[in-house]
Amino acid sequence: MEILTALSMLCPEVVRDIEQHWNAPVSDYARHLWRPVARPASGPAIAARSILREVLHQRLGVIMQPEEIDKALEEFEHRPVIQSGLHCLLLMDRITFDALLLAWLGAVENGLSAFICFMGTTMTMETIGREGPGWLDVGDDKVNLFGMGRHKLCRKSACAAGPVTLNKRALEAVGDETDASRWLGILLASQDKVFGTAADALTALNEALVADWDRSGMAQPVFIDDRLAASVVARHLEHDGSLLSRLLLEPAKRERLERALQEAASSPFGRFLPNATAHFWGIREERVRKLVLENGQLIEPDRPHGLSIPFEGPHLRQALLDGVLLPNLFLMFLVLAILPRVRVVGGLRQIGYVALFHSILLAVLDENAPEERDLAAELQVRENAWGTRVIDEKISVREQLAGLPDGALFPDLLRQYRLRTFAETTDDLKLVRENSRWRKIGRAELKAT
Repeated sequence: MEILTALSMLCPEVVRDIEQHWNAPVSDYARHLWRPVARPASGPAIAARSILREVLHQRLGVIMQPEEIDKALEEFEHRPVIQSGLHCLLLMDRITFDALLLAWLGAVENGLSAFICFMGTTMTMETIGREGPGWLDVGDDKVNLFGMGRHKLCRKSACAAGPVTLNKRALEAVGDETDASRWLGILLASQDKVFGTAADALTALNEALVADWDRSGMAQPVFIDDRLAASVVARHLEHDGSLLSRLLLEPAKRERLERALQEAASSPFGRFLPNATAHFWGIREERVRKLVLENGQLIEPDRPHGLSIPFEGPHLRQALLDGVLLPNLFLMFLVLAILPRVRVVGGLRQIGYVALFHSILLAVLDENAPEERDLAAELQVRENAWGTRVIDEKISVREQLAGLPDGALFPDLLRQYRLRTFAETTDDLKLVRENSRWRKIGRAELKAT
């Protein structure tokens, strides 16, 4: 109750989901997360949904036939849901696999042909010791996936590191040591390919893994990342009168936004707020860089020869299209979820900062502007859900896959999770109870009352 009380202070919609499905199968919880969402009603929301649909259409065109694209977009129009909270990792990573599985369950239980997963690509290739996109977790060991030296791995970001090829020799050595039939052959089939970036490689490999694990094609994952979000932001910036253009480029509006961001950061929930860069990340020399806004320019602090981009619509738009800028989390969730009225499903920190982003936008809207007033009314309903580490198996993916049938791994897991309740799967919310951010808020609330 202490934890649920803490959660309800910031995201009561998440608590409702939990309470309604406590003793229900976790597959029912997944079905609930992918339930229909009310269509956009205000001018800014309708425009944002239209832009998102157009950019998604381009992404789907790479992996689907025209009739499949139309079907997937129609499904998305009715059930616009994005599984987020995933980092750009191979699906052999336990947390990534379990999160994608929950999204797959939600899509299948609703009869969807496709579902969208957002993979964050701004992380470095090695985060902490032998962790991150550059490493393949095989259960009892880690394999250097791209054969990149560790001094390079920790200095390059997944969205920018490239071109890359798979570390064929290391992968073949794994095959000599362990039963890897569920995944090794799928990876080795791409051993001679050259990928533009590590993010491109991981997306293609994950698509191949899922296609093999569910050969019936019950629901196809569509992987998107920060670069698609950059394209969406660029489309918003085509129009000087768009809400996003005014938030960023009109001095009074931007001042109001900055004030709302600062107030949220100093609130009791401020520890959830990611605020490491000024609106955008920069990309230089295969690495994501922090930026600050000074004298009308986005620059790298303390780097005289670093990036310098005028904070003006055409320059920002071109830099986004050129892959020099990526939106920060606030802008990304604004254009992918909050404005286009899309339910976003993520992790325990994400449910906190998405709720804060939502309140920040509400604080910035002008009640005297009819379209903004209509948007504010629409935003009274938050589409924010917990879905990362709801399924949280403690054994490696290799062990999870070991006893499952070839070509029907996900369908077999579907049968299992129709028998396991939400309470059992989450071990009575153990992960939430042990989360330092939520625990501190719960204790502070108890002390206050």
